[in-house]
Amino acid sequence: MEKPDWANCDEEELWQYVAWHLEGADIETVLVGGAVVAVYTEGLYRSGDLDLVAHHSDRQRIGAVLEEIGFESTKSRYFQHPDCSHLLLEFPPGPVELGNEFPVEPVKRVVEGREIHILSPTDCAKDRLAGYIHWGSRDLLDQAALVCQRQPARIDWDNLKRWCQNEGGSSQFKELEELVGRG
Repeated sequence: MEKPDWANCDEEELWQYVAWHLEGADIETVLVGGAVVAVYTEGLYRSGDLDLVAHHSDRQRIGAVLEEIGFESTKSRYFQHPDCSHLLLEFPPGPVELGNEFPVEPVKRVVEGREIHILSPTDCAKDRLAGYIHWGSRDLLDQAALVCQRQPARIDWDNLKRWCQNEGGSSQFKELEELVGRG
């Protein structure tokens, strides 16, 4: 796979490059968090880091693959490419859960013959709404709304409504509907 333009790559380009290499080493990952918002809003939202949940792998194996493609471990929990100062990689522990919902089935994309994984637009909205429901973080509601506005045909509103009700977020779901013009 061709290297991205490190100085100018976006979250989607970096995700595809890194996930492709990890998949080649039999390390399956799922992109979660704010970088998914960046992907589904075509860069209207910028994350600054990519959260990749790895299935059945350890940080040492991940680090070895990342080192092969030029990444360095920072003194904290991140990895960074020296030519890509604007984006970091993080590998939070799994499994992927959305509030009380488990298991979560990611969307599969084939990139140059390898399957890589990302939350669906509906699950991305759930992920963002979880932070709004449980911590009151308004910017996460705005991110969920932006995804729903940019991916209207790919949002399962019935599923999203049921999930919000199960999480105790019926009023937050109504706020989301109003923000995207469904209320």
